[in-house]
Amino acid sequence: MFTPTRRLVLTSLAAAAALTLAGCAGPYTVSADVSSYGAWPADRKAATYAFDRLPSQQQNDEASKRQTALEDAARGALERAGFKPAADLKSADVLVTLGARVTAYDPVPWDDPLWWRWRGRLLSPRYGYVGTGPWGWRQDPFFNRRYDRAVAVLLRDRASGEALYETHASNEGMSSGDAVLTPLFDAALAEFPRVNPKSHRVAVQVAG
Repeated sequence: MFTPTRRLVLTSLAAAAALTLAGCAGPYTVSADVSSYGAWPADRKAATYAFDRLPSQQQNDEASKRQTALEDAARGALERAGFKPAADLKSADVLVTLGARVTAYDPVPWDDPLWWRWRGRLLSPRYGYVGTGPWGWRQDPFFNRRYDRAVAVLLRDRASGEALYETHASNEGMSSGDAVLTPLFDAALAEFPRVNPKSHRVAVQVAG
C-alpha cells in the first residue's frame, strides 16, 4: 500500500520525467481514430483548394478568428495530400469546409475498474485508501482533466457543389489548444483519397 508521502514522491518523479521528455527535441507519434466517406473520382488529381466558411463560422470576429486558426492548422495536411491553395474561391478546384471541437471532462476514480467506493472513501488495490481531503481524488494528479478532440474535413467540387470526400479524426489527451488539432488534420487526410467509413486507428509523425 502506498502512503500519501510515497505517492507524492512517485508523482513528482513521474512529472519530472515527463518534463524531461517534453524538453527533448525530436519527432513523436500521434494516433487518432479516423473514418472517411465519399467517392473521390479515381482519375481526379488533387488540385487547388480554397476554404469555404459556413455562415456560423463567420458570424462575428470571434468566430472568424477561430476559423482562421482551424484553417492554419489544416493547411499542412491539405498540402501533404497534394492540394495547393487557390488565389480565391472562384478559381479553386475544390472547396474545403472544416469543423472541430474540443470537450473537457474530469475523470473520476470509478471510471477506472481498479477503483471502487467504500463508505464514502475510495479504495485502490494499487494505492490504498484515498479520501476527499488534501489527497482526495479531485486533488490527485493521477486524475488530471482530459480532453476529447475531433476534427472534420469536407471537400466539395466548386463547380457543381458535389460533396466528394468527408473525413473525421478524433482522439483524447491532456491538452487542448489549436496545436493539438494540426496532427488530427494530418491523420484525417493521411489516407486521402482512399475511403474507409469504419473507424480505425491512424498514426502520424509530428516534428518535435
